[in-house]
Amino acid sequence: MFIVEETIAGADAVQIPKQRGESLLDTAVRYVEERHWEVFPGTRVEVVDGVHGCSCGDAACAAPGAHPERRDWAGRATGSATVARRMWQAQPAASILLPTGRTFDAVSVPETAGFLALARMERMGLTPGPVTVTPDRRTEFFVLPGAAVKVPDLVRRAGWSMASLDLTVLGEGAYVAAPPTRFGCRGAVQWACRPTAANRWLPDAEELVPSLAYACGRDR
Repeated sequence: MFIVEETIAGADAVQIPKQRGESLLDTAVRYVEERHWEVFPGTRVEVVDGVHGCSCGDAACAAPGAHPERRDWAGRATGSATVARRMWQAQPAASILLPTGRTFDAVSVPETAGFLALARMERMGLTPGPVTVTPDRRTEFFVLPGAAVKVPDLVRRAGWSMASLDLTVLGEGAYVAAPPTRFGCRGAVQWACRPTAANRWLPDAEELVPSLAYACGRDR
């Protein structure tokens, strides 16, 4: 059973409730039923002689237990709670991955820039959508699909160039790891802004990119 034992503490950050006792299966089904997100199972973390590794077998895996298990992962993603339940019953330790470019895109920035942007958005009265924090110190902001096309122009209009900022967009053909997926021994993906009724309707990238670009520029 997977347990998220920590919350993210940052300046003006939303505190993430502890998610004790909820299995990966239950969580994956909840994402489908409550948010209508598509899900698919990824690799899993394996511990051998005290060493955390990835079920893919690559000793140098960059994201142990947090990447697709098969090349055809895009076709396996499902929006059916019944199918999701069946998938995790067969692979109860599999990570939970969400394809981007379908019900949402994700704008990824460094963790420090992400928390700075969240504080700035709060002061401006902006409501971000769900935001994750990953063990590799990235914050991923969920926005409406189509951001991958819009963001380069939005960044330029904010006075920056994409090449000058550590800001990327995950759209069609990409994915994000969802809480409480673990990255080997580095920890679990967590919510900086958890999914709630208040952020059910995702923001457009245009609403968030000025704050994200500013924060990334400061973070340089």
